[in-house]
Order: sequence, then C-alpha cells, then structure tokens
Amino acid sequence: MKKISYLILLLLIVTVQSCGIYSFTGTNIQSNVKTIQIDYFPNNAILVEPSLSQRFTTSLQDLFLQQTNLSLVKAGGDLQFEGEITGYKINPMSATAQQTAAQSRLTVTVNVRFFNNKFEDDNFERSFSHYSDYDGNEQLTGAVLDTALDEIIERITQDIFNASVAKW
Repeated sequence: MKKISYLILLLLIVTVQSCGIYSFTGTNIQSNVKTIQIDYFPNNAILVEPSLSQRFTTSLQDLFLQQTNLSLVKAGGDLQFEGEITGYKINPMSATAQQTAAQSRLTVTVNVRFFNNKFEDDNFERSFSHYSDYDGNEQLTGAVLDTALDEIIERITQDIFNASVAKW
C-alpha cells in the first residue's frame, strides 16, 4: 500500500513539474511581461462604418484584460498592438430567380502589427479577416449590422489573441 502511495505521489509531482506555467485561457505569456498597449485601429477601408474602429479597438482591449493578467498602458507596453482596418466589403453570396441577392456577406479585414518587447521572435505583421452572412432582403443597418459586427469582431479579436499570446 505504501508503494502505491509513493508511486501516486511521484506521478503527481512529475505531472505538475512537466506542466510548467499553465494558464486556463491557454496563453503562453512570459512571467516578465506585465503590460499591454493596444493602439487605436483606424478604419482605412474604402467603405467606412463609423463605429467600427472604436468597437474593434475596445473589444480587443477587453479581451486581453479579461483573459490575461496584463495591465493596459497607453505607451511603452511589453506587448504592443497597432494596425488598421483595411477591408469592409459587402458581397452578394447567392441569387434568386429575380436576379437579386438571396444572401449577402459582410467581410472585415484588419492588418495587425504585434510587438513583444521582451521576446522579439514573437513579433509579426498579419491580416485577420472574418465574415458574417445575412439575408439579402435586409438592409445592413441597426440590429442586422450590430449582429454581424459582433460576430466578426469576436472572431477576429480571438484570432489575434490566439496568434499573439496563445501561439496557435
């Protein structure tokens, strides 16, 4: 019985030691990284949705504040994000017999420059894009627009989070 107890204890110690630093959010942030700087993402797309820049920037900041222990700073962050919204497109996806759009797609593209000032090998510049489909008979305003942007922003910010601190 004593050997089994020692074996279980040994396995537990080895398991805990091999895991190292683990985060339930799946992040891989070095222990000396304490601050994050997320600059405003201006909308440089040909079509401009006025609220998109602020919504996107705020959502990205909120995601990092909720999922990490990093402090948001205005300048000199250990991790830095900057970039711009480069695409905002509405395309018909399928047509009806009357040659009108049965379904339309809103696509948003964001160019991101990420700098890890503690470990520069993690730096990247990359575009992230996502879309939302909606009924072609609806106007892209009000609740339809809000729902589409919520879905798109959630997906893009999660992809940025995964690429930068989760290393996915």
